Amino acid sequence: MTSHEIRKKFLDFFKEKNHQIVPSAPLVLKNDPTLMFANSGMVQFKDYFLGNQTPPNPRIADTQKCLRVTGKHNDLEDVGHDTYHHTLFEMLGNWSFGDYFKEEAIAWSWELLTEVYKLPKDRLYATVFEGDSNENLPQDTESYKIWQKYLPTSQILFGNKKDNFWEMGAVGPCGSCSEIHIDLRDDSERAKKAGSEEVNKDNPQVVEIWNNVFMQYERLADKSLKPLTAQHVDTGMGFERLCMAIQGKKSNYDTDVFQPLIQFVGEKCQIKYGENQKTDIALRVIADHIRAISFTIADGQMPSNNGAGYVIKRILRRAVRYGYTYLGFKKPFLHSIVPVLASQFKDVFSELYAQKDFVENVILQEEISFLKTLENGIKRLDNLIVETSHYTDRKIKGKAVFELYDTFGFPTDLTALIAKENGMSIDENGFEAEMKIQKERAKQAAAQDLSDWVQLIPSDKVEFVGYDTLIATAKLVKYRQVSTKTQNFYQIVLDKTPFYAESGGQVGDIGVLTLQGEDFEVKIPIFDTKKENDLVIHLTQDKNFLKYAEKLQNVDVFASVNAQRRNNISANHSATHLLHSALREVLGNHIAQKGSLVNDEALRFDFSHFEKISDENLLKIENIVNERIRQNILLDEKRNMPIEEAKKLGATALFGEKYGEFVRVITFDADFSRELCGGTHVNATGKIGGLKIMSEGSSASGVRRVEAITGEQFVDYVQKQTQLLDEIKGFFNNPKDLKKAILDAQEEKQALRKKIEALEGEATQILKNNLLKNVKSQIIDNQNIQIISEIVKIPSADALKNLTFELRQQLSANAIIVLGAEIEQKPLISVTFTDDLLANKRYHAGNWVKELAKAIQGGGGGHPHYATAGGKNVNGLAEAIKNVENLLK
Repeated sequence: MTSHEIRKKFLDFFKEKNHQIVPSAPLVLKNDPTLMFANSGMVQFKDYFLGNQTPPNPRIADTQKCLRVTGKHNDLEDVGHDTYHHTLFEMLGNWSFGDYFKEEAIAWSWELLTEVYKLPKDRLYATVFEGDSNENLPQDTESYKIWQKYLPTSQILFGNKKDNFWEMGAVGPCGSCSEIHIDLRDDSERAKKAGSEEVNKDNPQVVEIWNNVFMQYERLADKSLKPLTAQHVDTGMGFERLCMAIQGKKSNYDTDVFQPLIQFVGEKCQIKYGENQKTDIALRVIADHIRAISFTIADGQMPSNNGAGYVIKRILRRAVRYGYTYLGFKKPFLHSIVPVLASQFKDVFSELYAQKDFVENVILQEEISFLKTLENGIKRLDNLIVETSHYTDRKIKGKAVFELYDTFGFPTDLTALIAKENGMSIDENGFEAEMKIQKERAKQAAAQDLSDWVQLIPSDKVEFVGYDTLIATAKLVKYRQVSTKTQNFYQIVLDKTPFYAESGGQVGDIGVLTLQGEDFEVKIPIFDTKKENDLVIHLTQDKNFLKYAEKLQNVDVFASVNAQRRNNISANHSATHLLHSALREVLGNHIAQKGSLVNDEALRFDFSHFEKISDENLLKIENIVNERIRQNILLDEKRNMPIEEAKKLGATALFGEKYGEFVRVITFDADFSRELCGGTHVNATGKIGGLKIMSEGSSASGVRRVEAITGEQFVDYVQKQTQLLDEIKGFFNNPKDLKKAILDAQEEKQALRKKIEALEGEATQILKNNLLKNVKSQIIDNQNIQIISEIVKIPSADALKNLTFELRQQLSANAIIVLGAEIEQKPLISVTFTDDLLANKRYHAGNWVKELAKAIQGGGGGHPHYATAGGKNVNGLAEAIKNVENLLK
């Protein structure tokens, strides 16, 4: 009996029992916040059970697509490794809403299994609820008695609350259930041990195939149970397991539900199923996962980076990883299975067949994206496994697991799986710690909301033509909207583009996309170009784009890069190569690039070096670069050169950079500069125009940074410096020797400064003497205290401080000195005490100055013996000095 016949017989059987046959609900739940996906047959009928809606018929039957990969029904890691777990599965079910109950449900299930499907009666077992005294739930003796009509007592088993009492959730309808299990073991195995001893013992050959749930209670919020006014039946039979039992197989995957998919993939990779355990697991994983992926996409859920979409992306990537690792698939392959699957279910779930081209294209794009990161991730993980093999705990460090996840987009569960296959584990706590750090960083950054890609045409490659041209005619492949706290913009992908995407230190291009249709032409400004897993993404904030987006399928897009800006960027990038070589020539071969930034205004180059570069060496480096620029050296560009050949030529490669088997080599004079580089460059060094080093300094320990300008910026700098020099000459009446004139002016200024300081010193001494002549005396705490509290005229804060300390030294003991002054149109107060007063806590300069500063609308502080305060209100100085009297009381 084929799977199609098995499914049809089920539906026909219950149709004859006056059940209305309804279609499967979508896998993706839109209005149920408690679930991402339909994970059981009853999900679409929850409102009927809850009384929110009235069913169209009190008797219903269907086959429901179900997905279990999250929550308590997470079977993902078991899929492929055993014979009966799946991500997506069909649930055959019959339902009664207040109509029939236990008697009919059990009788019909027995009739269908034994008389229609002809399953052997002696291999079937039934379980019933044993009761639970803690919740005052009685034993289900009614079901037990009904089963006695069909089975001997040795094949009727009691089960506990965990196995035989079903609940919808924390609250809602619930009730006991009666499971039907089948023993598929060989007769020799059955003779050794009774099937009754293997029920619910995780034996893959003794499995549950049907569950009859009898809803007769309602779970209340206080955990109590209340009998329902109407009793319901909710049954579910695993279609794949049923097929295994009827078709006499030992595994669900051996049935005609999965074999067409397994055989198709096996032929594609030229690996026969059943000959190798690891390849068998891979084939089973792929056959299972393509079903979950395809049907979910067909039901409206696109792979994405969050929520339900991320679950689908995880499943898809798991399938790709198995195909890549065990079946030799280095190129996209999953998408090619979709037509086989769609045809297989054409008459059952027609939504997939109707959208098969769309689903295939979505999967293809996801494969392309992940394969690019997977290859690098696998290589990195292989190295980590070798490294970890030397650790005593054989545990991959959490930081390394996070690197795979964050840098390569490598799912952590895959890392754990591969580690397990190599007898290792991962440091989950360490990984979670790294994730926490990242989340903290993310909180400080602007939140970004990415919509799903809108795919317009299939494309397995984006062609970059920007090395040869700055304009191109292309097709729009896909787009999506991005929202942040500060802006909204769109990401656009073309099948061909001259726009360079930010990478290798070089910024992305800007320009215009001209969209031209039959009845419109619109120019879309591109403000940046980014790269996402080698995918060139154009960014625009123009709202007109979305207005025309729906009309853009197969419409020509004229892409045009801002030429002047690109030329400036290319000049700076080529200059960076010349600078790198000049640094090595002057400072030594230890110089190695550690980072760079190349834009249209300047270049920045970080390199390994242990000390500051002298001005003399900076000038040498600058002169070497400019000499190479004047030589107008032609660019020698080699694309797709085998990396080993490039290395033999002496091309400079960057440490820590990952290169493919083929590289691009940029040469400006084979004896001077040859590097591996993917950036844009001038076709001759003369177009750089010239280079000027603007700064040199440290960017990190052992790393120096040079910043420089070229081209237009270089010319602008020279012109401005020349203009400034002419202005300075004018200040000195255009002397023949400007340097001598400046030095003479400096000497004259220094001489004048000394005269001024001498005069100020004399004035301060006069002021000091006058203050000492007017010292006040006051008896405080039986001590004769000397007090100076005056507003003084003094040129600077330093002069005020010096005066204060000179007075303190002169008075030497039992002295309080409070001075106020207006310096550069701002009030300043200083307070000091001689050391002998500090034993008395009332004398604390910091506390006094804070109080006095209130009058000048300011604040300050300092030590117990000396403190200062500045403020805003010069007119408040008199009040501040007067308030000294209050502090003395």
